[in-house]
Amino acid sequence: MREKSRKRNPTASGRSESSFTLLEALVAIALVAMCGAAVLWGLQSGVQNAQTALEQTIALGLAQQLMDEILGAKYCENLNNPYETLLGPTGWESSGQGRQRYNDIDDYHGWIGKPPVDWWGIRLGEDNGDGTSRHPAFRAPSSLLQNWQQEVEVYYVSPTDLRSRLPVGQVSDFRAVEVRIVEQTPGRGRRELAKLREIVAYVPPVR
Repeated sequence: MREKSRKRNPTASGRSESSFTLLEALVAIALVAMCGAAVLWGLQSGVQNAQTALEQTIALGLAQQLMDEILGAKYCENLNNPYETLLGPTGWESSGQGRQRYNDIDDYHGWIGKPPVDWWGIRLGEDNGDGTSRHPAFRAPSSLLQNWQQEVEVYYVSPTDLRSRLPVGQVSDFRAVEVRIVEQTPGRGRRELAKLREIVAYVPPVR
């Protein structure tokens, strides 16, 4: 017997074998959209991570620069009275331009610079490193460090546990110096970018 050939009816259900249905098209569009969103999210996350790493690197450099300046100063103003309980600059020292009149470590206690400034009080990014300002064409954008702030705290610590801060009024031969770089943005609050802590000790002079 000869088998009869069957003709495909183009109007029958076999038509779906060579074309997409509306449902299939919608599913494909949804999958493409989801993949695109995932790629964009990954790119945005990578950019944010890179920006955060850059900010932390800059902040750490600013903190280290300020810490080196502080540790280069004398331990105290009067070597015959190294156990001052009132830490901070005098009126004359704080009235100078920038930190030029600070000559001992405790002068820096409570100092805040916003936006960050150099030793002469010139805004970082505009300073020339010698008490003068750069030509406007070579200055960093004013918005770069606009919301950044330098903070310094000096306090006595326990000689038996250098991590333990002594209550106000108590003294020892050891002080802690903390330098912080923080960002304070309106509406976003406070964000600490870098923090350094060093211990300095008083060694009585040889008589």
